[in-house]
Amino acid sequence: MKILLVEDDKTIGAGLEYSLQQEGYTTVLCNDVASGREALNKNQFDLCLLDLSLPDGSGYELCKIAREKWDIPIVFLTACDDEVNVVMGLDMGADDYITKPFRIRELLSRIKSILRRYHKDSSQKTIFELNDVRIHTLDAKVYKKGVEVNLTALEYRLLLTFISHEGQVLTRNQILEGIWDVAGNFVNDNTLTVYIKRLREKLEDDPQNPMIIKTVRGLGYKVGD
Repeated sequence: MKILLVEDDKTIGAGLEYSLQQEGYTTVLCNDVASGREALNKNQFDLCLLDLSLPDGSGYELCKIAREKWDIPIVFLTACDDEVNVVMGLDMGADDYITKPFRIRELLSRIKSILRRYHKDSSQKTIFELNDVRIHTLDAKVYKKGVEVNLTALEYRLLLTFISHEGQVLTRNQILEGIWDVAGNFVNDNTLTVYIKRLREKLEDDPQNPMIIKTVRGLGYKVGD
């Protein structure tokens, strides 16, 4: 598997590259947005590790480019664990983040967990239908009445959690566990309510009377019959 690593601290970058290669990954190491953009245009990657703060821009720019090209995992490396920055990154399409300083074994474990999830998702049923909504998991696209719906990474992961348990009542804790490797501590019970509301606004004909993501009072939520 080929990983794009963009890190402006050359010492940290070299150490990460060595550790990733020891695990059997092929790596392309870049130190700024410009070289990262060039690498994305010349290579097909299986995962991106992007430093958030770069000398000529930010990892957000590279995340946007990568998301336009492929459905691959994207992990931010950041020295700032401010909730606003992290949630903005997740909304832009990142799958996870890890705050510096971090232990290399933790990073490798997170990478393996995300890659397993992606492979699991792609090996199962690839097209789901919920009323007039169609979910194509191979290219991570969602359509309502034939028109593509733009979902953030976290909204999409939340939808996947629902459709993988179609017909079942999911408690809020079960839903949180389903998206935990994407958002970590920054999706709590209150934030989950916001994301369910946002997802309903994008998918339901009448978000106030949802017919796709139904509330089962006192228990949780249910998708499907």
